[in-house]
Formats: sequence, C-alpha cells, structure tokens
Amino acid sequence: MALWKKILLGLFVFLVLFAGAFVLFIGPWPAYTASFEGTGYFNGDIATIDKAVQQCAVSDKPGQLKVGWGTALILPPPGTPMAGYSARKSAPATGMHDDLNVKAVAFNDGTDTAVVVGADMLLIPPNVADLIREAVRKETGLPANSLFFTASHSHDSVGAFAPGLIATISFGKYNPAIPPLLAKAFTSAIVQAYNSMEPAKFAHGDIDAHQFIHNRARNAGVDPTLNWMLIEKANGKRCYIARFSAHPTILDDDVMQMSAEYPGYLQRAIEKATGATAVYLGGAVGSMSPSAPEAPTPFEKCEALGNALAKLVLDATQNPTFTDKADVNSVSIPIDLPPLQMRPFSKNWRLSPLSRFITGLHNTGWMSAVRVGDAVFVASPGDFSGEIAKDWQDWARPRGIDLWVSGFSGEYIGYISPDKYYGDLFDKKGNLEYETGQLSWAGPHMEAFFTALMQHMVGAVDPAAAQPAAAH
Repeated sequence: MALWKKILLGLFVFLVLFAGAFVLFIGPWPAYTASFEGTGYFNGDIATIDKAVQQCAVSDKPGQLKVGWGTALILPPPGTPMAGYSARKSAPATGMHDDLNVKAVAFNDGTDTAVVVGADMLLIPPNVADLIREAVRKETGLPANSLFFTASHSHDSVGAFAPGLIATISFGKYNPAIPPLLAKAFTSAIVQAYNSMEPAKFAHGDIDAHQFIHNRARNAGVDPTLNWMLIEKANGKRCYIARFSAHPTILDDDVMQMSAEYPGYLQRAIEKATGATAVYLGGAVGSMSPSAPEAPTPFEKCEALGNALAKLVLDATQNPTFTDKADVNSVSIPIDLPPLQMRPFSKNWRLSPLSRFITGLHNTGWMSAVRVGDAVFVASPGDFSGEIAKDWQDWARPRGIDLWVSGFSGEYIGYISPDKYYGDLFDKKGNLEYETGQLSWAGPHMEAFFTALMQHMVGAVDPAAAQPAAAH
C-alpha cells in the first residue's frame, strides 16, 4: 500500500476513534424527560430511608434532652485559593480578614444522638465528609446516620478541597493537604460537642426577615424565614443556632481575603452581646440574594446585615418558652440520584452520562433529617431553591413542624430549582441561564423528587408529619 494511502487510512481510523470517544464521553446525547417515580433509584432511596430510621427510637414520648456544642478554627495554609467565584482562577488568597469556624451541636434524648454541623465554607464536599464520618466513628462510635452537615455558603472561604474539572474551576486547584486539614477541624468540633452533652432546655421559633432577602433570578418568591434556636444548660451556658437563606455574596470576586461574610458577623454579634456560642446554618440559598443595609464598603455591608439579623434573633429570644424534653432522631443517608443531565447547548441534548468522569460529578448524594422535638432540620445536596423551601415550610407548619431547610449536605449536585423553570435554559438574550442552565446538573422533576424524599424522611423521624394538615 502506498505511503499516502497508509497515512489517509491512519488519519481516518484516528478520526473515527476520536469521534466515537467524543460521543461516548462528551455527547451530545438526547435529553430525557422520564419521571423518577417507580424507578429503581427512587425505590432504593425510600428503602434506604426506611432502613436508616430503624436505627432510631422514634417516639412521641420525649426524653430528657442533653446538648453539647463545640467549635474549631479552619486554618488553611497561606496561599490557599478561595472557593466560590471561578473568576478568581485559583489565585491564592492574600490573607484572613476574619475567622472561619466549624461549629457542631450534639443533641441526645437518652437513646439517640444527632449532631448538627455548620461551617463557614462554600460547601462540604463528599471527600471531606467521608473523612469526617470515619474519624468521628473512630473517636465516638457515632455512625454516619447521626451527622448532619451544612455550610454557610460563604464565597470567600477555603478552597482547593476537591479534585475534578468543575471543582478546579469553582473551588480552586486541588491541594490534597486541604481535605485532612478540614476533616481534623470538623472532627474536633463534633467530638467537643459529643463529649460536652449535659442536661439542657431549648426554645425555637422563626422570624419574617423578608426585608433582607430577594430573588436574584426572577420576579418570584423568597424564603424569608430566619430560624432561631436557643439552648441553655443547667450551668447557664447558652448556644444560639440561626438559619437564613440569603446567599453570602455581598463580597465580590475582587475580594482576596478569606472571610465568613455576613454569617460570620451575625455569629460574632450574638456572641459579643451574650457571651454564648452562636452557630449559623446556611439555608436554601438557590436564587436567594441578600438585601444588605447600605454601608460605605462591602465588608461594612456584611457587618450591617449580620448585625441586623443578630438583633432580630436577640429580640425574639428575650422571653423564650423553654422545654427540657424532646425526642431526638437522625437520618443521614447516601441517595442514588437521577441520571445527570447537563445541557450546555440545547434543552434537547445533554452531555454523556460518562462525562462525570471528566467533570468530577457523582450519581449519588446525601440527604439528612434531624428531629429535635418539633424542630426538624433537613439538608439536600446542592444549592437548594428558597422558593421550594418556602413550599416545604408551608407543608410542615400545619403539621406542627418547624422545618429548617438547608443544602450542602456533604455532597454537591448543582442547583435544585423549581420544576416549572426546568425548561428555561436560555435567557431572552440567548445566554445560558446560570441556575437552570449552567448549574442544573441533574434531570427534570428534581423539585418533585426531593419533595417526595423529604416528606418520607421527615415522616420517618416525626410522627406528626404523617398526620393530615387539617389535624393541626
């Protein structure tokens, strides 16, 4: 065979193999619209919830409450990039503007223990969560089922904590030294909380803080609820927990100092005013932006919003109605997710399911629910929509449940938006929508999927959830 024919044949074979590999691992593949109901992954998730709740002693007869809490500093090495804004392009942080903390609160009713963990981070990735679960199990015996993770979602905290293409773009170039460092801090706070549990009483409630939040994506609703919980031990020591859904994005990508943003100021304001420990749990931040009071600089705006929210909490807790009895239950489980459906070019075509090996995304996640009396914390694996959270709270309230909705449960699958927006892939200018286009990575019906799991999970840990709403 002539040389030129061999070259052409070789080129042809290469192109065929390249095209085949491209379609196999990149796509495009046809988008799917099938529902989750009746699928193997959904039925498996329901079965996993039912199995996990068997580890709990669910009861409508509350026991004596014991509570403990712990705090640990997050101290990334100098030069660590910050997570949250891809425009920073892995540039190293120039220093620490204010402290980053991880804080844990352990609840026990004499039988079951649940630990609620909040961190001044963008999110808690699965590789870090797995290290924490294993370390906590070794030190305390607590199973993964007892740990509830969420993060404040500060866009100015430590990055470099996860491998993969998307992680590198959003969180900074991976540094394998960061996950063990984070796991050590988390484990320290959790073990402190577990070892310091003592008889305690608690009160909780919520505040309408609509003036401090708005929907950045569309002319639609918000999650205006500022949840609060006040815990007091017999020795008088107190702990405050607060949850709010506004994105901590007052600081922009030009800020290169690490900061806990407005949630950090909120916690410090409460601690300064009371001498107590304050814990912040990120809410359902999807589409939710902060409406901060006017101030000369971005950091002063963070302080103004943190102080304003802290004042609302302090005012609401002036005359609390305490109880020292509560049933404590926890379900924190790995879940199988619908197939990935990233659609960067057309609503009718998606990237190959095998693209996850390139992007670093997963087909699994974690979902958690913790019951402390009639307060129930739930967390899903992503930027969960505040619009959906409001509907969930409206479902829970007439059942006598104070529902605290969070995201970033030790996994991340992008944005979880209302199903009615799933087809809104492009804006009026033809640009890919940020939340429903660029960062909507799972398939359709995610609102319905997670709502079904939430209701089953909350019903498993709280008998009140199984009652008709009209009964309350």
